[in-house]
Amino acid sequence: MLSKGKSRWADDEEDKVLDVQRKKEKEEKKRIKAEKARKAEEEAAAAKQAQEQASKAPDSEIELSSRPLKRRRLSHSPPALVESLPPARLLRFPAPTWQKCRSVEDFEKLNDIEEGAYGWVSRARDTISGKVVALKRLKMENNNDGVPVTGLREIQTLRDCEHENIVALREVVVGEDTSKIENIFLVLDFLEHDLKTLLESMPEPFLTSEIKTLLHQLTSGVAYLHSNWILHRDLKTSNLLLNNRGVLQIADFGMARYYGDPSPKMTQLVVTLWYRAPELLLGAERYGTAVDMWSVGCIFGELLTSSPLLQGKNEVDELSKIFELCGIPTEATWPSFRRLPNARSLRLPKNPVAQGSVLRSKFPFLTTAGSKLLIDLLGLNPEKRPSAKEMLEHEFFREEPRMKSREMFPTFPSKANLERRGRHGTPNAPGRGKATEMGEVDFSGIFGGGIGNGEQERGGGFSLKLI
Repeated sequence: MLSKGKSRWADDEEDKVLDVQRKKEKEEKKRIKAEKARKAEEEAAAAKQAQEQASKAPDSEIELSSRPLKRRRLSHSPPALVESLPPARLLRFPAPTWQKCRSVEDFEKLNDIEEGAYGWVSRARDTISGKVVALKRLKMENNNDGVPVTGLREIQTLRDCEHENIVALREVVVGEDTSKIENIFLVLDFLEHDLKTLLESMPEPFLTSEIKTLLHQLTSGVAYLHSNWILHRDLKTSNLLLNNRGVLQIADFGMARYYGDPSPKMTQLVVTLWYRAPELLLGAERYGTAVDMWSVGCIFGELLTSSPLLQGKNEVDELSKIFELCGIPTEATWPSFRRLPNARSLRLPKNPVAQGSVLRSKFPFLTTAGSKLLIDLLGLNPEKRPSAKEMLEHEFFREEPRMKSREMFPTFPSKANLERRGRHGTPNAPGRGKATEMGEVDFSGIFGGGIGNGEQERGGGFSLKLI
């Protein structure tokens, strides 16, 4: 009879040793866990006891107990020197003081001056100081929308500007009923004339020396704006003020805004139509100081003739008058104009003959330097127009006749002192958010005598279709 063999699952000596080791490890883990729990209970009890004692102790003892026993000396000076120094004093900075706006009732209205695109302007006297000022009431398009962006931009830019050729903003005042947001007024320096009214009332235009004085002051103010990254975007003669001491100042900053380099995308619906640059008419969204310099060129021509150079009826008519006066753009004279949005539907003659600028023949009495400056300012390519700083150094201001000094500048009777003025027949500045509706427009033969009559292209004309 065979004996029963040993089971292959039987424990040997090695298995017994492992069992004993596992048992010891398990007991050690239980001991460590129990020790941690005991320490946690002791800490919680100590914290509770300290909290109970703190609640019963006076405030002075709390402050003393919370302070460190010894402070670290931060100074590298010797201890004797530190003890001899006077106690340190905390630096104190004055808190901003908010000054309440004065009431418009502190001003006595004398007469209305004009109604602009973004406000009503009146002549008034400060009853406290007795000074005569210009009081501009901001127009509110919708009271629910708050103060319009045009008013905010005008206040911001005027507060940031301090130049003799830029009108000064003295303060902002409000009406008695401050709950009505439309009762906001700008207190500006009063100047006796605006250049547009003055040109219309003068029997003869300004002398060349006087034009140089006015143009140099205008350019100086524009250079200051551009050096501070501000575009005016509505330069025209009705926004240029002149006092009886020969000082010209730029006013009406409702369309002004800050820009950068590279220029951000901005609306092309800026600048009054007769002073609007061709790149804006062609839909440019990125532009810079060249749009203001085009307006300066238009003002230069207006000072010479006492009437606006480019009196277009609409955008298309304005563009046709520009091309008629300054020539048809080509890839050589304006390489990038084809990439502008509205230029895609612009049909120009393939081989324009003798269709360059006619400014030289329009102003034959101008010197060579004066003609060159005007032609450069009214150049179709914005990159070729001179900057305001370059214009200040132009030969035109250094040649004879020299600029007339302000002390010798003529004075004129001021209509702003007594009469109300209208808009002088000048188009209004573009309204905020009001795009011009244009359908299909077709005109031809502008260089042959008039705007198109719906016929097909012929001669040297061109067609433009804007949607």
